[in-house]
Amino acid sequence: MKKWAFVSDFDGTISNKDFYWVIIEKYFPEGEELFKKWKAGQMKDIDFLSTVFSSINQDEEQIIKDILDIPIDEYVPSLIHHVQQNGGDVYILSAGTDYYIHHILQKYDIQNVIVLSNEGYYHNQNVHMNIDPEHRHYSERYGIDKSKVIQELQTEYDTVHFVGDSEPDSHPAVYADLTFAKDALQDILEAKNISFNPVNDFRDVEDTLIQKGFIADV
Repeated sequence: MKKWAFVSDFDGTISNKDFYWVIIEKYFPEGEELFKKWKAGQMKDIDFLSTVFSSINQDEEQIIKDILDIPIDEYVPSLIHHVQQNGGDVYILSAGTDYYIHHILQKYDIQNVIVLSNEGYYHNQNVHMNIDPEHRHYSERYGIDKSKVIQELQTEYDTVHFVGDSEPDSHPAVYADLTFAKDALQDILEAKNISFNPVNDFRDVEDTLIQKGFIADV
């Protein structure tokens, strides 16, 4: 068994803004009504995202520029480096798409991180998602089942930590050894009586990992 894994959601957790909001605000105002339907439970997550991502209608150069303009938590690069220095493996677990995640990791020179997400690719001025129903992590609602991923990692590591911010993250939180919760996830987990560490940013996450002895005091 490997020692420990640090697993983080991406949109709204590592990034300070969901990629779908960037698209809706710049190119697809109709997406606001779709967002309401999605939040009302009238659309599956994967259908909402697929519709928004395929409604950009911009050249790839512009899409990449928009991706690189997405702000991220400023403490993320240093925390990932410190986790790796202290023997932890880092995973990004996202029900979005790896297409934009890889661009942002490259921008901040974040290396040796395993991205587990829905496969995304550029085609005909939009971003499309390649969902494989036969994949062991497949979810009909999210494309990727985060709970399955965390349970699988539990068979490989002594300890698995997870950080997230919204409803999809409440499902893997059940299986993580320690969950760090931002924003709406705090109320969701509290209502479900699932234990968690409330955090505002990755500096708070690092402080807790130091206190628990996973990271040497920096």
